[in-house]
Amino acid sequence: MGPKTKAHYEAGARTKGTTMNLRTKAHYQARATIIKAMSHPTRLFIVEELSRGERCVCELTQMVGDDVSTVSKHLSVLKNAGIVTDNKRGAQVFYTLRVPCILNFFSCVNSVLKTKAL
Repeated sequence: MGPKTKAHYEAGARTKGTTMNLRTKAHYQARATIIKAMSHPTRLFIVEELSRGERCVCELTQMVGDDVSTVSKHLSVLKNAGIVTDNKRGAQVFYTLRVPCILNFFSCVNSVLKTKAL
């Protein structure tokens, strides 16, 4: 059998098990983007804080202990991944979780940590 063509993968051809076609690859890339956005301790902290309710950048900056520009960059990463949303009111910007179900990810991570500790 010859080499696989682009059309072969776009059609979702299957061999032994499932192969990764372009659509599937794009889906996994989108998942990876979200996971990468969560892959920093400060961003994990911010998401957990936002699970308790809306916060302004000034509050998060004080809680995190970094400068405003650093916290704003973290919030930008989370926003671009679709995890948080912002709302500007006057000079202040407030953030909320866009998808609270992201906290299910935290539960799963905690389960892994408990399993590793055994």
